[in-house]
Amino acid sequence: MNRFTFLSTAVLALATAGAAQAADPKATIADLEARLTRIGAAKIEGTDTVAGKTVPALFFGDRKINGNYDVVDAVRKAHGATATVFVKDGDEFVRISTNVLTPEGKRGVGTQLARNAAYEAVSKGSEYCGPIDVLGTAFDACYRPIKDGGGKIVGVSYIGHKK
Repeated sequence: MNRFTFLSTAVLALATAGAAQAADPKATIADLEARLTRIGAAKIEGTDTVAGKTVPALFFGDRKINGNYDVVDAVRKAHGATATVFVKDGDEFVRISTNVLTPEGKRGVGTQLARNAAYEAVSKGSEYCGPIDVLGTAFDACYRPIKDGGGKIVGVSYIGHKK
């Protein structure tokens, strides 16, 4: 194998490995959670209005996540993935921060997590990773419950790689 062929093969292998890692839902959800955790502990503090609905205000440390898109947009930039943070509101989970777009091209805030396999898992405190439909588009996704300092489920984190 000549030097050029060896270098070309090595570059291709690294590029392929990078692409595979970038599309790994478990690695991407871990990154989203790490970014949120670095801000501080999750907590509910008061209420906020999102897309005309009054919902609990979810904070990580001192940063309110409702209507804040820095973290979800950073995940899109780093992984090419959609990302959402939901807040628990009664029996529902409402999108309060997302880079998922509606068919009209607007962020899907205020919409609820569909009653599907992901909803069932996170409602019971478990992770769900697998295929899912998000606002009409197929994704390989991961959902994880967000818990406050007392272990109470206060929200859900989500990432998805478009199929």
